[in-house]
Amino acid sequence: MQKLAQGIARKAGMVPGTVVHVGDLDRHPVRVTMIEYDAEQAVERDIVDVSECAERHGRGVCWINVEGVHDPRLIEQIGSQFRLHPLLLEDVANTEQRPKLEDYGEHLYIILRMLYERPVPDADDGAVEIDSEQVSIILGSNWVITFLEDPGDVFDPVRQRLRENRGRVRKHGADYLAYALMDVIVDNYFTVLERFGDLAEDLEQEAMAHPTSRTLQEIQDIKRAMIQVRRAIWPLRDVVNVMLRGGSPLIKKATLVYLRDAYDHVVRVVDIVETYREMVGGLMDIYLTNVSNRMNEVMKVLTVIATIFIPLTFIAGVYGMNFDNMPELHWEHGYWYVWGVMIAVGVLLLALFRRKRWL
Repeated sequence: MQKLAQGIARKAGMVPGTVVHVGDLDRHPVRVTMIEYDAEQAVERDIVDVSECAERHGRGVCWINVEGVHDPRLIEQIGSQFRLHPLLLEDVANTEQRPKLEDYGEHLYIILRMLYERPVPDADDGAVEIDSEQVSIILGSNWVITFLEDPGDVFDPVRQRLRENRGRVRKHGADYLAYALMDVIVDNYFTVLERFGDLAEDLEQEAMAHPTSRTLQEIQDIKRAMIQVRRAIWPLRDVVNVMLRGGSPLIKKATLVYLRDAYDHVVRVVDIVETYREMVGGLMDIYLTNVSNRMNEVMKVLTVIATIFIPLTFIAGVYGMNFDNMPELHWEHGYWYVWGVMIAVGVLLLALFRRKRWL
């Protein structure tokens, strides 16, 4: 939240539409790739100069993928090539956006959050943490542009289908490609949430059996991660719903059937997120209840021990006084009598506690 506020503060007073990068400043070089395809063939190549994006070979659909949004000049060059709205370019560079859909007439702008797992730094147990990355999808009449924050994505299944001509992606237009990219992002949510489920179950067993301070820390970590996942997924339902009902000419009627399926997947993901959210919220109650029960057990044992020793301490205190006229002090077997009385009192108290089921 502090980074987000700092990024917004840098843009204060600027002209709307000014491209300023907001987010983690990565030092990796920006990579631009382009795939042109139709029903007959698909050609894939790296783009060295942004001006090459305009050098189309007349094939049906063009997909341009940009890995890195920390170069405002490159974003502006691509925007100039495809006549993108300045406010759209501003949102591309601002990586703290929530999922949304913007209709600019000649093109649609879709923002999603891609979830992925990465190793925890300095972790010896191979632990991973959930992170999210903004994905911008711009849909035109016969082209799609995607902007990613970092190298690497979940789009490899779509690329394989394009290369090998599997499925329907090469037989449909750019709108189907945009759907396919959204669909693979949503499908990846199920993989991430499956890991959440496994972690939650393991933490539940640990919180029930042997809760420690480490258990509490892990519960807090998964709780924060679930908040991040919910922020990434929850608004996506409205995005897909608007695409279904927006009536944009860029989305053909044949693609609406697949978007309805994507909407169903998003609803299922939201249900799973809410279920896990309640489950994670219950983990804290389980942890606190179990710790409290263990403390009660310890206190009960200490109370029983203290209760048994109270009368014994009283007896020892009485016969520890230094009065001359205490007849029991001169008994020949007084010492053993006192021991017998104290043992008998202790046994009777233990028997009473067992009868009351306090032990």
